[in-house]
Amino acid sequence: KYGLDAASLQAINPRLIYCSITGYGQSGPLSHKAGYDFAIQAEAGLMSVTGEPGAEPQKVGVAVTDLMTGVYATTAILAALYERERTGRGRVIDAALFDVQVAMLANQASNQLIGNKTPTRMGNAHPNIVPYQVFPTRDGHMVLAVGNDGQFARFCEVAGYPAVSRDVSFSTNPARVAHRQTLVPLITQWLLGRDTADWVSLLDQAGVPC
Repeated sequence: KYGLDAASLQAINPRLIYCSITGYGQSGPLSHKAGYDFAIQAEAGLMSVTGEPGAEPQKVGVAVTDLMTGVYATTAILAALYERERTGRGRVIDAALFDVQVAMLANQASNQLIGNKTPTRMGNAHPNIVPYQVFPTRDGHMVLAVGNDGQFARFCEVAGYPAVSRDVSFSTNPARVAHRQTLVPLITQWLLGRDTADWVSLLDQAGVPC
């Protein structure tokens, strides 16, 4: 309505890089809707995997869809600037919050699209890595983020149970994921034996993320 659309402006300056950020893009059945981070966290799947099992859907504590759409748009603008150096022509970038939020589902989307397993809310647990969650300690809580089998072996060594990491039920990450219901209560019992600061000190020395 103001003559500031991409086609009008690029007719004046074909080198122009024009970036539009909307909720749902420039076309399609939802393009008329206003884009609000909270609503799109719900519509595009993020709230279905955030929060405690069986509880209500939960939004992330900051406006991550808004923020990440800005990052995606900036990346596209930088790519267009690089391309313009070679071609002399601009680009029209159509960045939509909904599209970015779907892309941000990452491994959760892969679990659905490739693994054919619909993700659910798991609290602080990870669907594909164990142990990778919050655990109680003697005086509070801590995050234990064991990313590979070597880290798990070192964790068990520090905890005083090295044989657990050699058990076929727990020696590999796929095995630990399969036996999550047995392993997590074991680790919970171990970690309740020391204060958070003590665990962090010991695990940092052993190279175990926490």
